[in-house]
Order: sequence, then C-alpha cells, then structure tokens
Amino acid sequence: MSTVTTTPTAGSAPAAAPSSAVRGPVRATRPDERYRRGVGRWFVLAAAVVVALLMLSPFVIMVLNAFKSPAEYSQDGPLSIPSELYLDGVQNFWTRTNFPQKLWNSVFISALVAVFGTLLSLLSAYAIGVGRIKGRLWIVTLFLVANMLPQEALIYPLFDMAQKVGLSNSPWSIIIIFTVIQAAFGTYLLASVLGTFPPALLEAAQLDGAGRWRILWQVVYPIVKPTLGVLMIFFFIWTWNEFFIPLVMLTTNDTQTIPIALASLQGDRMMDAPTTNAGALVSLIPALVFFLIFQRTLTRGVTAGAVK
Repeated sequence: MSTVTTTPTAGSAPAAAPSSAVRGPVRATRPDERYRRGVGRWFVLAAAVVVALLMLSPFVIMVLNAFKSPAEYSQDGPLSIPSELYLDGVQNFWTRTNFPQKLWNSVFISALVAVFGTLLSLLSAYAIGVGRIKGRLWIVTLFLVANMLPQEALIYPLFDMAQKVGLSNSPWSIIIIFTVIQAAFGTYLLASVLGTFPPALLEAAQLDGAGRWRILWQVVYPIVKPTLGVLMIFFFIWTWNEFFIPLVMLTTNDTQTIPIALASLQGDRMMDAPTTNAGALVSLIPALVFFLIFQRTLTRGVTAGAVK
C-alpha cells in the first residue's frame, strides 16, 4: 500500500492558518494585576457611597426636623431623632401658606414654561442650525451671553414692561419671562446639535417634495425628540425652583409660588424650624414625583446620542 504525499503547487491556495495564529497570542492576566483592578474598583465604589451619603444627609436632616416639635428641636438640636411623630408643622405650613393654591401656581407656570420654552427652542434652533442663516455663529454666541446675564440686571426693565402691558402681578408675566430665558439656553444647545444634522436626510426629503414645515416635524423632530424631552424636564425643574423674579413680579398671596411660600415662613427675628422643614419636605414631593415619572425619558434622552 503506497502513501500519497500532496505538495502545494504554484496555483493552489495556501492552507488555512490555525485560528490561534490568526488571533495572535493571548495575553494571560496575572493574579496580582487582577487583584489591583479589584482593589481599585472597591475604592471607586467606596468613594461613590461616601458622596451619596453626603448628598443625602441634608434630606435626612430635613425629614428628622419636619416631624419634631419646636420644644424638642430647641432642647435636643437638629441632629436628634424625634421621640414622637409631630405633624403640626405640616398642618401649619399647609394652612398658613394656602399650599394647594401655591402648588397649582407652581405647576401651571412650570408646565407652560417647559412646553413653550421647548417649542421656541426647537423653532429657533431649526432656523439657525438647519436653515443656515447668515451670522449663525454670532447669533448662537448672543444667545449664550443672554443666558449668562444675572437676573438682578433684568428685573427692573422686566417689572416696568409688565406694568405697561397690564401683566403686573400675573402668572403670565412669569411664563413669558422664563419662556424667553429658558429658550435662550435651549436654542444654544439645539442649534449646536442641528448644526451637525446629516445633510443627506434633508436633501432626500426635499427631493420627495417636502417643505420646511414637513421636514421639521417629520424628519428633524423625531431625531431630536429625546433631546427635547430632556430640555422639557430641565425647564420644568428650573422654573419650579425660581425665586427672585417671581418674588418681585408676584405681589399677592393668590398668585405666588411654592418657593415664595417657604420664604414667607421666616421672620426677621424668629423662625419656626420644624414648620420650615415640614414645608420644604412637602414642597419637595411634587418635584420628586415629577422627576421619578420622567426619569426614563431623561435617561433615554441623555444616552440617545451615544448610539448611532
């Protein structure tokens, strides 16, 4: 029985190399290197826990003092655990400030500013970023500078204009003012995003006969929708926490917002600490509920740009 030996010819393809040779040598991880990585991760986790505890400590102190009587607060201090559940602070804040009315004012103003500010930001950024108007860079810079102006420099002309147009002590004055202020930041952000918008999509829509409004709502809007959701959440929370301009523009009790109600609890010579902490806790709950409801929208909008 003869043995047949095959030799590669000039035209034949070379034999396939082993998979290990193609991938190259595999570098083994040494035990000491894996140990150092594990120790580093534990240090990062410990630092994150410490930061989280520091951030939660004011909230914990607020909860402790919200359900503590004034006598116990004066005797044991703000860091003591209440011996009994004291609910008079919540009741006093609810009745003294007419909290349901203040809650409605804050929700009404913040929601409309979030919607109008996001819509105005989209329209302005669409004209600047996609429309490619002349002087685009200078206009975006102007919006950035306008967003950096302190509110103290704007309050006198804003108050004077509100009086002249009949919007003094009106929630609509706050809505208009903060819609413009928030839209300045939203326009700056969206104009930068839309400035890098793929031209091929716009050209394809134009070839299909789409006008500018149709391109905006059927091409641009679905792509930037997650970013608009993030802007809307930020505008709502920022407007909810505003204090200085609403304090000056809203002068009667039935038009004021929650931050002004909290400030009204502090007198010149004394302060009811349990009532103030109870009011801060009650005022925090609506904003916290809003954030928890739209947390998925916020996360989706922040991570939308990371995936192509």
